[in-house]
Amino acid sequence: MNKVMLIGNVGKEPEVRYVDRNVAVARFPLATTERGYTLPNGTQVPDRTDWHNIVLWRRLAEVVEKYVRKGDKLYIEGRLRYTTYDDKRGIRHNITEVWAENMEMLTPKSASASAVAANGHGEQSKTDVPTAAADSDGLDGSSKLPF
Repeated sequence: MNKVMLIGNVGKEPEVRYVDRNVAVARFPLATTERGYTLPNGTQVPDRTDWHNIVLWRRLAEVVEKYVRKGDKLYIEGRLRYTTYDDKRGIRHNITEVWAENMEMLTPKSASASAVAANGHGEQSKTDVPTAAADSDGLDGSSKLPF
């Protein structure tokens, strides 16, 4: 089984492109943070932040284009995909991406709406932000957190 579940913050504005027959593809980095703690001997273990490359297709990508902004908190569920390529100098590069199948927006609606107004992104309020889940057709709106 190849399953990834992440809760984190969007690291930069999503990049959305349209490929064959107007199929939307969205990409953005997602930061997840494991909180630091103190060991019994008093040693401080600092926070650890990991960055994940998120890829969404079709209706999920369209939802991201409309509603997701840098700093928003998201729940992402998907699978890992690995790609390898050689650059012009012959150096091999390995890329790990999370291809999202489900997404839920966790940023409070009022915080999202004020961030949109402050950033000047779009004229639509985020008060009617949908929950998104991908299926073979795209958006079915039935996503629930598994806990």
